[in-house]
Amino acid sequence: MRGRLGRECVYVPSCRFGLFVALRHWCPPGGRVLMSPVNDDVVFFVVLAAGLRPVQAPLNPFDGTVDVDAVPEETWGSLSAVLTTNLYGNPDPAPRLRARCDALGIPLLEDAAHAIGSEVGGRPVGAWGEASVFSLSKHADAQAGGFLSLADPGLAEAVRATCDELLAPSRSASELAYALRPYAEAAVRGLGLRRAARATLGLLGLTERDGIRMPLRPEALARAAGAAPDLAAYDPWVRVDLHAYRGEPGPLRLRRVGRGLERLDEVLRSCRDGTELLLSTRWARPGEGSRVQPLFRVPLLVADRDAAMAALARRGIVVGYLYDPPLDDYAGEEFTDPSPAPGAARWFARHALPVDPLRAGEAVEVLERSGARPAEPPKRPTRPGTPAGGAGAGP
Repeated sequence: MRGRLGRECVYVPSCRFGLFVALRHWCPPGGRVLMSPVNDDVVFFVVLAAGLRPVQAPLNPFDGTVDVDAVPEETWGSLSAVLTTNLYGNPDPAPRLRARCDALGIPLLEDAAHAIGSEVGGRPVGAWGEASVFSLSKHADAQAGGFLSLADPGLAEAVRATCDELLAPSRSASELAYALRPYAEAAVRGLGLRRAARATLGLLGLTERDGIRMPLRPEALARAAGAAPDLAAYDPWVRVDLHAYRGEPGPLRLRRVGRGLERLDEVLRSCRDGTELLLSTRWARPGEGSRVQPLFRVPLLVADRDAAMAALARRGIVVGYLYDPPLDDYAGEEFTDPSPAPGAARWFARHALPVDPLRAGEAVEVLERSGARPAEPPKRPTRPGTPAGGAGAGP
């Protein structure tokens, strides 16, 4: 990964762990961090665990990237950092965000969990910020591990020391669960036993959600704030779906990580081909003529996502990585500053159907046969001050 990014990289047991380390290193406690509201709720809780105040950004309604021009000037002046999401591999406008952060004297941090192989402004995603975090559970399919890349290689020793302090010892039960996971999933899903699949993964501590978002538990969350910054205080939220997120890696995990990295270039080529096919369909975002990225998921924009998901499920194509509702609607103003223009995020979160590009051909066939309709686009971009009921405002 040093060769791909041209940066020093530190191995971490998970992307969420690496993000916590980065936020603690670069952001003062109590600082305000601009982030995307269409994002994994685990990331939201990591920001809180670092003792920081999430500030939700306005988004481009067609790809979920940060709309730089819609962020109010007073918001820019209040920030301690900017955290990109690069949702599904679509790059946030890092060159413009980098320029803004430089002018304000604040760090740019990149969450590149979905974006290994994506580029923006002539550089890889992850090569713009003071630090960036990557997941090896996505394109590399190692189901473990990640890395934290650093613009300043002189910080590597200090960052590694922080990681060592936060690591939990490896447990044999955790290693066993990791070893069994792919076989358990394949067995029960191959038999079409969706309830059994969910129960099995639950026993392994790998899924704990009844819906898209985990339960907020606001009273407990408010109590945890008194201990922040403290990863342990927020562990009930941060560990969801990945109890070993801070575990010291065992030999099995490291071997699987190595195999995943060996296959990475081949996977990225296949993802790029699948992305190109999906972006040529009538459900894709408006074309921009830019180079096709090897997306982790391609967000097709459909009128009735539930119906589209049901049709895909009948073909054995499970749709995940949904982030609906947006984080400001999910958590409320007690825990986050809301977006000044929430309509675009609501529209995207409601209509985005994240399709695995490695199954692009099958997915297109299913959607065509099911009669899936494209979502009607917002009439005009949402900006701060748009009246209620204005374009893209959404309910």
